[in-house]
This record gives sequence, structure tokens and C-alpha cells, in this order.
Amino acid sequence: MRQEGNNIFAGVDWLLVALFVILVSFGWLNIYSASKTDEDLELLSFSTEYGKQLIFIFLTIPLIIIILFFNAKFYEKFSIIFYLVSLLSLVGLFFFGKTINGATSWYNFGVLGLQPSEFVKAFTALAVAKLISDRQYNFKLIKNQIKAFIVIFTPAFLITLQPDVGSALIYVAFFFVLHREGLTLNYIILGALLIVLFLLTILLGVTLVLSSLLILLTIFTVYAIYRGGKRFLRFNWYKIIAGYAIITIFIIGTGFTYNNIFKQHHRDRFEILLGLKQDSQGIGYNSHQSELTISSGGLSGKGFLKGDLTQGDFVPEQHTDYIFSVVGEEWGFLGSSLVIILFMLLMYRVIYLAETHTNKFGRIYGYGLASILFFHVIVNIGMVIGLFPTVGIPLPFFSYGGSSLWGFTILLFIFIRLDAHKGYDW
Repeated sequence: MRQEGNNIFAGVDWLLVALFVILVSFGWLNIYSASKTDEDLELLSFSTEYGKQLIFIFLTIPLIIIILFFNAKFYEKFSIIFYLVSLLSLVGLFFFGKTINGATSWYNFGVLGLQPSEFVKAFTALAVAKLISDRQYNFKLIKNQIKAFIVIFTPAFLITLQPDVGSALIYVAFFFVLHREGLTLNYIILGALLIVLFLLTILLGVTLVLSSLLILLTIFTVYAIYRGGKRFLRFNWYKIIAGYAIITIFIIGTGFTYNNIFKQHHRDRFEILLGLKQDSQGIGYNSHQSELTISSGGLSGKGFLKGDLTQGDFVPEQHTDYIFSVVGEEWGFLGSSLVIILFMLLMYRVIYLAETHTNKFGRIYGYGLASILFFHVIVNIGMVIGLFPTVGIPLPFFSYGGSSLWGFTILLFIFIRLDAHKGYDW
């Protein structure tokens, strides 16, 4: 194997770097459009969102240099330390955090606020890669699967307590990583079925869903006994009872959680999504205006700084989670498609490079990066066009915010460093 040289840029995949620069630059143009007013004159100013974002972008340069300065072995060796420190940063929020919009998710440092959940994703990906890449790790063992779930869902649990359900949902993306490394597809199928049951319970009510499902299970059981005889019943009776129990508990638990734990604005978002209520002037105002803004862009858009709905500030906080609506109005269907294609190219390139890794740690981390990006892009764009409820998930490299930008920069450039060293002796 080759030995590592002193040039920190040796082996860097410049295509990934180019895609990063294009996405960040185009993202800033849309933030500028969404937040510019006639009175704003300075680009580098903390008095404007686009000014602050430009400063955040400039600060990614030393951040990238620091990331590339350390070799791949450093990130593998200290991955667990990074992970534990990131968990402490989440715990510290309950004592020193600042509450914004009902969630205690931020540390306040004067003019600068940091949201640790944006950085924890990268360190969780490192920890998962370290755990699964261990030569003694066998994914077929239930105890090892439980270890992976603990690593993944501990930060998700702490983030949920803030409460920031949107950021916690991101950790579902790690199931794609686990599946690539040998976890049975049954877990993903089970998760999808539970999501369907959750939505059906909200839509139809606990009694109707529970009754219908139990009837279907009874029909299936009778048919299975008819086909398999007494032998089937003798060896599978406990599975039948467990199935009844789990589904019943889940449906009843969903009804209780939805009606007694979810806040009213959370319930409103789901009910608007499912068509149970119309509220284009209240809780559904953002989504409604976002859809109108995107559809008004047509095929080629209205042009940069010429979106009347964007310039009229019809979508509140458009420069953050709803930044894609600016793309839709000013750049149209063609511009929106281009953004999606750029993200697809970025994810495809990451997966392609991950598959070329002879080191398992680098491959697993690469899949973690691709899965997180995929989940963010799908949920954010789906939210903006009205397919998903508003959950507060930013669009990578586009949405305003230093924490989001730096978190994704760390996530991406750690992989770039791991990839640059895949031909060296770690």
C-alpha cells in the first residue's frame, strides 16, 4: 500500500468539490433573492440574512482546510470520541440552550447561534461506520443490531426531547446504511407499514383501523392454518399472538400520542396533509403560499430577483426551510429540475466512490452521507410542494443558516478526506 504524502489536497475528488461549490453558490443567490430589501446595501453584514450567509460561506474555507489536514485514520480512530462529545452537546442544551420557536435547540454566542443537531449527524455517521466496520461485528446477531440501533437513535431521542421532531426524523435514513451492510429488508418494510398504520389511524380513527386490521389478520390466519394445517398453528401460534399484540398496542398508542402528546399545530399539519381540514390562512399558510409561489414560476421562471411573490415576502421565512420555493418561482421547472439533478449527481458520486473503497469504514460512512442527503432533499422538497407536512428540515447547502451549512460541509468533506486516502495505508 502507498504511504500518505504531505499535500492535503492529494487525491481529493474535485467533482464532489465542484458540486459543493455550485450548490452553495446557487443556494446563496436564492437566499439573497428571498431576503434582499431596497434598503440593504452591504453584502458582508450581520444585519441581513444574505450577508450573514456569505460570511458563513467564507468561514467554510478554513473549516474545509482543517478537515482535510487530518488523515483518514484520525477520523476512524477518534470517531467514538466525536460521537460522545456530540451527545454531550445535545444534553447541554437542556441546561444552557436557547429556546427559539418552542424548541431548545440552540447555543447562543452573541451574534452567533449554533444548532448542535446539525453537526451530530456527521459524528453519528462516523460512529456507525466504526461500529459496523469492526471485524468482530456480525450483523446477523440480534445483539449487534441492537447496538447499531442504540448508536443511531440515542441522538434522535435527545433531539426529540428539545423538541425538534424534524431533525430527529433524519436518523431514519441510517436504515439504508444498515440494509447495505446486511440488515434484512424486513426492518424497512416494517417501518413503512408502521408509517401507513400511523397515517391511517389519524385519518380513520383508532376503532375503525384496529377493527379492520384485526379482521384482515384473522382471515390471513385462518387461510394459513387451512394451507398449513395443525403443524402451522403448532409452530407459529406465538407469532400470531405477537402480531395481534404489537399491532393493537401500536394503533392504540398512536391514537393516544396523537390526541394527548402532539401539540395542536402538529395535529393541524397532519390533518391538512391528509385533507381532513383546510387552513390556507392559518397553520397551512406557509405550505399554501409555497405551492402558489412554485407553480407561478412556470417552465423557465420569472427571472432572478423578479419573483413578485418572493419579493413580496408572501412565504414567511422563505430563506430557510422554504428556499426551494424561490427556485421554483424565479428559475421555474427547468431550474428546479437542475437543482434536483445536481443533488442526484452528488449522491450518485458519493455512492460510486463509496463502493470503490477497500476500507469498510469509508464505504459505510459514504453510504451514511448519501442517505442523509437523500432524506433531507426528499423531505424538504416534498414539504415545500405540499406532499409532506412542515417538519423543519433544511435543504442541504441551500437553506439559510451557519449550523446547517457547516454541518453538511463537515459531513461531505470528511468523506472527501476518507476517499482521498482510500489508496493509502491507514
